[in-house]
Amino acid sequence: MTEHDTEQAEQAEQAEQAEQAEQAEHPEHTEGGRYTTKGKEFTRDTRYITTRITEDGRDGYPVEADRYRLVAARACPWANRTIIVRRLLGLEDAISLGLPGPTHDERSWTFDLDDGGKDPVLGIERLQEAYFRRDPNYPRGITVPAIVDVPTGAVVTNDFAQMTLDLSGEWTAFHRDGAPDLYPEHLREEIDEVNKRVFADVNNGVYRCGFAGSQRAYDRAYDRLFSALDWLEERLTERRYLVGDTITEADVRLFTTLARFDAVYHGHFKCNRNKLVEMPALWGYARDLFQTPGFGDTIDFQQIKEHYYVVHTDINPTQIVPKGPDLSGWLTAHGREALGGRPFGDGTEPGPVREGERVEPAHTAAQMRG
Repeated sequence: MTEHDTEQAEQAEQAEQAEQAEQAEHPEHTEGGRYTTKGKEFTRDTRYITTRITEDGRDGYPVEADRYRLVAARACPWANRTIIVRRLLGLEDAISLGLPGPTHDERSWTFDLDDGGKDPVLGIERLQEAYFRRDPNYPRGITVPAIVDVPTGAVVTNDFAQMTLDLSGEWTAFHRDGAPDLYPEHLREEIDEVNKRVFADVNNGVYRCGFAGSQRAYDRAYDRLFSALDWLEERLTERRYLVGDTITEADVRLFTTLARFDAVYHGHFKCNRNKLVEMPALWGYARDLFQTPGFGDTIDFQQIKEHYYVVHTDINPTQIVPKGPDLSGWLTAHGREALGGRPFGDGTEPGPVREGERVEPAHTAAQMRG
């Protein structure tokens, strides 16, 4: 065995030991269907596949139209971000969209809404198959969003935070005319700063409440969540958007959590100091975005509710999905135009939702009245 071979063997052994230690510390990261660990706070597994699709193809995957498929369940807030950004930027013709159903078992998200239970482009029943084509021994959860390389059928990346930034920065050759700049250079430092707190205390904060394994862990997560929401309420009282006077990546990231707050997080995750509708600035802000093309037209409230209440059997063992709340309030006037701002900056709003990508009417705010 050469010195190089010995070094590789040692690195592989170290990686395996690290994986085993992770599994022992956080069994919920590898046991499908398990989200809480008694006595512990919830810790999200952030070990994603960090391969990037870039203009120069430095990771082996160059930007190329019709080559990749975005697999993004409407129910998932992390996946919902990518659906919104893809639509705002007009990338529908460049990157196709696969939509798994709202529920999954301990193994994988499935394409149960498609004819024959198979994705029509990838030809697979479970997203797990695409992960295993990338790594036959893939040890972690099968997550959405994921971008799949259609020719090989293998997942390229599931790094959702970088994914939307790359849709903005690397796919510019395929952006629609009038596409907004969601990550403007002069605002990136502030956007990143806002995103950091929003992720830790709000996006992930609701999960830290819902999946807490002890009273102490829940209390800490609850206090952090509502401290952050109070900060956002104050920030948005006199400004229309989170950063600058246009919609940015920061608004996309916050919106997908707010859209699920009263429908799911308030009850299911015990985030119940108050409802979103009881926070005037945040509620107006959320409705403003919801009524902006590219945001509310991606929200499937029925799938959202089914996902959380059916999949999380360790906190909702009966799998009963509540009928309420009345969601028609999302369509009421918000009055946020008085704060100024230009939703799309120098760009324009996206066109109509593509055929085959529209939310079922019965699952929309107009129809779901509890």
